[in-house]
Amino acid sequence: MPEPEDPRRTPQGVSYADLKHFVNADGQHLFCRYWEPEAPPRALVFVAHGAGEHCGPYDEIGQTLKEHSLLVFAHDHVGHGQSEGDRMNIKDFQGGAISILTACERPNDFAGVALIAPMVRVNPESATPFKVFLAKVANHIVPSLSLGFIKSKWISRDQKQVEAYDTDELNYHGGMRVSFATQLIGASERIEREIPAITWPFLLLHGDVDKLCDIGGSQMMFEKAPSTDKKIKVYDGAYHALHHELPETAASVLNEVTSWISERLPASPSQGS
Repeated sequence: MPEPEDPRRTPQGVSYADLKHFVNADGQHLFCRYWEPEAPPRALVFVAHGAGEHCGPYDEIGQTLKEHSLLVFAHDHVGHGQSEGDRMNIKDFQGGAISILTACERPNDFAGVALIAPMVRVNPESATPFKVFLAKVANHIVPSLSLGFIKSKWISRDQKQVEAYDTDELNYHGGMRVSFATQLIGASERIEREIPAITWPFLLLHGDVDKLCDIGGSQMMFEKAPSTDKKIKVYDGAYHALHHELPETAASVLNEVTSWISERLPASPSQGS
């Protein structure tokens, strides 16, 4: 089918005809990445990036997992990276939160969920009942009002990674909107209600100095979820983006994720013979 004379383009001006992409139910073009193994895939792994970023920084994870005969795929969420949509004006919260909620809604679609510093609950010290009330009221009046910026210094202890985040034009560097804050609050409330029903396998990795996603949420999920196949590992002194932390931590995170997934796969034909 020939391309239209004026093809749809990414927010950066690149024609989607030149990029891997799909069109969602709302007619929006979403940029995709695939990491395909040479051997027949033993499993599919979907990578969900976090709010304000895109799937590009997960390339090392994708490259590593494909070497274990896993077909890895990801896309830039609506309003993120090279996908269409208003920047950070999204219907659902992203990253760990949406991964948890999606697994709760479709538990039979997933053999397990590996979560790197997920947003399970908002920090109770910053999200007081009064502030939550104000945010919900403001969302009805001025949903685009900026509440402040993500402080990139809390992304990682590795300054090279912080600089890479700051200079990456595909990341969102604007202020977090009131609408985003209310989505975050709503997602955390939904997750807390769902936790007592979580029976699917999960891995939780979190840094104990994470200022962006409260580690208390991961600890609560681990303690209260009735799943019989669950694991949590806390990294002392680590910040939020564990896969982009100091080399020793980042290597450990990659190993934990790879091992955890591999241990839950059926034996490959070569192993079974």
